[in-house]
Amino acid sequence: MIKNSLLLSCLFILFPSLLVMAQVPGFYMKEPGKKIEIPFLASNNLIILPVSINEGPPVNFLIDTGVKTNILFSKTIGDQLELNYTRKLDLVGADGTTVLTANVSPSNHLDLGDIEGILQTILVLDDDFFELEMVIGVPVYGVIGYEFFKYNPVRIDYDKSLITFYESGRLKWRPIGFRKVAMKIENSKPYIHGKVRQLVGEDVDAKLLVDLGANHGLLLNMETSDKIQLPPQFIESDLGRSLGGDLFGFVGRVRSLKFGGLKFNNIITSFPEETEFSYVIKESGRQGSLGSELLGRTKIILDYQRERFMFRRGNTFNNPFEFDMSGITPKMLPTEEKRFIVGNLRKDSPAALAGIQKNDEFLEINRVPVDFWELADMIKLFRSEEERKISVKLRRYRSDDPEDFEIIETNFELKRQI
Repeated sequence: MIKNSLLLSCLFILFPSLLVMAQVPGFYMKEPGKKIEIPFLASNNLIILPVSINEGPPVNFLIDTGVKTNILFSKTIGDQLELNYTRKLDLVGADGTTVLTANVSPSNHLDLGDIEGILQTILVLDDDFFELEMVIGVPVYGVIGYEFFKYNPVRIDYDKSLITFYESGRLKWRPIGFRKVAMKIENSKPYIHGKVRQLVGEDVDAKLLVDLGANHGLLLNMETSDKIQLPPQFIESDLGRSLGGDLFGFVGRVRSLKFGGLKFNNIITSFPEETEFSYVIKESGRQGSLGSELLGRTKIILDYQRERFMFRRGNTFNNPFEFDMSGITPKMLPTEEKRFIVGNLRKDSPAALAGIQKNDEFLEINRVPVDFWELADMIKLFRSEEERKISVKLRRYRSDDPEDFEIIETNFELKRQI
């Protein structure tokens, strides 16, 4: 008994910070160690992990550096888990006008296997929001943001679909092969600086948000700088779906982006339209953001505590940046069986000229039944190779009656438009 008491006393003396830290909101390893490796599901280079809330069943969450607070998209799930709500908040949607109502649920436990989130606040949307599944192709029920990164260096290997979560005191020195740039954490979000060389106009020294939860490559907000100009060749496009609406704008290219000695060439770049939400972007001082289409070509380490962004080339670094060459934005319907539709269609695009219409439902692509396709693979096919022949079999509904439809078969060739 005396020996055990002495041992227990020594543990309290040696590890007082560990005992205190466990009561501070954040993400921690369940067992002391140097690092933990967690495989993730990648969809268009977005990082998806199964998360259990308060010992409930695991559901998919997106890991996102672009958000401050954890978000659960379903109040239905929140109520089933009997989450405690203390107050309500109004959130501005992505379109700058839509207002989303969220319930604040404090002090939750998030389980990611060998890593756990302690005393985590979750914003639970009043209205269930599952539209992200339509554009990602994988059911996603929430987002984990700043809390996951704030104490521990996190390495992301897109080639292996692997996250390495380090003990907070590790990685004091830059790993061999990695380059380093300064990273500022402002309002719980990471920013780096890079030089954008445009196809026309001056070079832009840009403050860029590192946004793991966005599936673009480079995004530039034209309203933040008179120097940012649309390139000579661009197309109008739906830039993506997010909470509270679609983002619209233009897609073109810039000649290059350079930071820390690493240079990306001929990058597909989004130029969103100005919205009522743009004042928030202006106040942040940023000119744009880096998304998963660009970050997914690298291996990165985010070290919030030391304000360092470290990186090296990945296996796909030299792959050319390509945009959709069909004109189709495919979307996945949130149904039990696998169903894909033409979510949006660009005017005068190859698919539009071939007679395809918005809301047509895919049955076959290149003679392969839709059951064998994933949304990410369809997106890759439509941006794969100029002059590639695509044949499609579609179901077109003529009315609200699900039995009233016709079968359309047509084909077209992919054409690079930017």
